Amino acid sequence: MEKVYDTVVLGGGPAGLAAAIEAKKNGAEDVLILERDRELGGILNQCIHNGFGLHTFNEQLTGPEYAERFIDQAKELDIPYELDTMVLDLEDEGDLKRIHAVNEENGYQTFDTKSVVLTMGCRERPAGAIGIPGFRPAGVFTAGTAQRFINMEGYMCGKKAVILGSGDIGLIMARRMTLEGAEVEAVCELMPYSNGLQRNIVQCLDDYDIPLKLSHTITFIHGKDRVEGVTIQEVGPDLKPIPGTEERIDCDVVLLSVGLLPENEISRNAGVEIDARTNGPVVSELRETSIPGVFAAGNVVHVHDLVDFVSEEAALAGKGAGKYIQGTLDQEPDFKTVAGPGLGYVVPQNVSLDNVDDSITFYMRVRNVLEDKVINAYIGDEKVATKRAQKFLPAEMVNFKISKKTLEKYPDGEEIRFVIEDKPVPKKKA
Repeated sequence: MEKVYDTVVLGGGPAGLAAAIEAKKNGAEDVLILERDRELGGILNQCIHNGFGLHTFNEQLTGPEYAERFIDQAKELDIPYELDTMVLDLEDEGDLKRIHAVNEENGYQTFDTKSVVLTMGCRERPAGAIGIPGFRPAGVFTAGTAQRFINMEGYMCGKKAVILGSGDIGLIMARRMTLEGAEVEAVCELMPYSNGLQRNIVQCLDDYDIPLKLSHTITFIHGKDRVEGVTIQEVGPDLKPIPGTEERIDCDVVLLSVGLLPENEISRNAGVEIDARTNGPVVSELRETSIPGVFAAGNVVHVHDLVDFVSEEAALAGKGAGKYIQGTLDQEPDFKTVAGPGLGYVVPQNVSLDNVDDSITFYMRVRNVLEDKVINAYIGDEKVATKRAQKFLPAEMVNFKISKKTLEKYPDGEEIRFVIEDKPVPKKKA
């Protein structure tokens, strides 16, 4: 009889490691991690800058240091893993799930398991997805690819760069290229605001006098064999280039930081319900998907801005897998969440209160920069909680916590609506 695992985790990055550890701690005896790369740690291995772990470990770590903390925990718990292993398919066989995978050492393999945690992460949006006019010369990279080449493979991508998009990887690579002796001529951002964390704008651009050109985009890439330069243009409120604003910038490399896409081909093929707003699975409070026993966490569900939140969410999925195996997971939702106008999405989409300990954190993003606003949570016509901030930014995920005690006041179960509203005006003292 073939071995049946309690939990198989697809992906050995920060989400997969945290999920495997928590599943093991919550009753999953036989846990296996399948990782397609040559080592555990995922994208963190190429993120050699610090700033990781402030929420999780209360100290600043580099990406590899952060990953090492979780790798050490996984090894202490004797959680096995297979590297250089590509998962091909996931089949729902009812009580069991069957995973099809392949690697060089063992060839084609299948793994039967009681539960699965999807932690495949996300990928970068490539040049073909944004359709920049011009030729197809060498020297156009996604920012993450350039990061891997420089930090892990030891190859420089160019000497004079223009970066399109102000996502965090693009900002970090602006600094990295500069430190390696390259000139970064400009970071161009289509939107009138940056899509990266404010701290990265300060530390990666302002500290190195690298210009950030908001409401600008690349409209042509020059060069036939190798990038020779780009034409950039200002864009209007409709995001279309404004005639007469063309500017040529000579460069030999273009880095693209124009968005991330959750890796959900396996999820879709398995029949997991996908949220059109997040491009990730619809999940519950412990990150169970629409298929019982299949959980998802991290960037495969929605793109996070901090790895600490990835690990935090993955721990919930691991806990959910453990409860599922033991038959103690409540799978009937008490509430569904609704994102009001101006909010991109809310995760989780379903909530079963019996699975919540003290409180539940809802993750969401605003569509535009908001000042003098609050986000209120409503059940029916009653406001149950408020999230305040000096400013809400699309680049920074909003964490909205509501206590279990508050939600228990509504036993019939209804929608939890999250609504952007004006900040109340303080009452004047008499």
